[in-house]
Amino acid sequence: MHKVSPMRSTISRRSVLQATAAGAGLLALPGLVGRASAQTAKLKVAAIYTVPVEQQWVSRIHKAAMTAVERGDIDYVFSENTANADYERVMREYSEAGHDLIIGEVFAVEDAARQVARDYPDKAYLMGSSFKPADDTPNFAVFDNYIQDASYLTGLIAGAMTKSKNVGMVGGFPIPEVNRLMHAFMAGVSETAPGTKFQVAFIGSWFDPPKAKETAFAQIDAGADVMYAERFGVSDAAKERGILSIGNVIDTQADYPETVVTSALWHFEPTLDTAIKKVRDKTFKAEDYGVYSFMKEGGCSIPPLGTFEGKVPAEVMALVAEREAAIKAGTYTVTINDEEPKST
Repeated sequence: MHKVSPMRSTISRRSVLQATAAGAGLLALPGLVGRASAQTAKLKVAAIYTVPVEQQWVSRIHKAAMTAVERGDIDYVFSENTANADYERVMREYSEAGHDLIIGEVFAVEDAARQVARDYPDKAYLMGSSFKPADDTPNFAVFDNYIQDASYLTGLIAGAMTKSKNVGMVGGFPIPEVNRLMHAFMAGVSETAPGTKFQVAFIGSWFDPPKAKETAFAQIDAGADVMYAERFGVSDAAKERGILSIGNVIDTQADYPETVVTSALWHFEPTLDTAIKKVRDKTFKAEDYGVYSFMKEGGCSIPPLGTFEGKVPAEVMALVAEREAAIKAGTYTVTINDEEPKST
């Protein structure tokens, strides 16, 4: 059964967010796509998540939505831990409730989600998807976290930090949005540490820290001295074994100050803000919002080195700065490879 927040109040660290979002449900204003406007009412936005909002990928969507709430642009409610079997029903409930824009991730329920969009042509849907927009669902736009630019830069840094030239990589599922990040990371590592061996594994879950940790331990036992932490749990294993890790989507260095060297950060704000504007302007349509995750659009970045300042070779950081500037200028393009990566 899905859990609708902000009705929950059992987790104290989310109490402020829940209180903010709670008002969203009270200000429903049904209408056509784009009916809400700055002059009449806040846009009514609902989100449907299959995992907890703490999970890396979803946390960035939630953060962007909360930023829009704080600006006064939207009212916002969300459901987390929604089972795939319940996803269509929850989409319909939010659509019937008069939400102007519904966001979420439909990787496992594509057909059902698109049918909902066909049944509610006056609503706007912005959904994480491995597929492209379709003419039969003109109100269904897609996005994905194309943060290969930042992943490549973290790979350059990881290559400078490995001594064994053996890097472990633990992901959730081998789908395009994961595959492209891993390939970009591997390309960066191979540039600063040619001949590096990669151990690649997928745990078959988006949120199973114990399994990710166990998988990471196996790779460390097989010689990895740097871990690519696509999932929660990997950095825990790295910390326990005294090796380094590279984060994905969020910055966890504060939790692992001696372990996480850097991270590829995803910023969902450009994606969501574009959708909000288009709904208001009545120009929302079936488009691929993936481009708004590119570095040149402000959709991804790498953070300052923090606790690892001065510990990464200066020449490598100079290369990182050079490539980052070129990526933003459009003179350097990181290859997008959505094929499943393999161990080498």
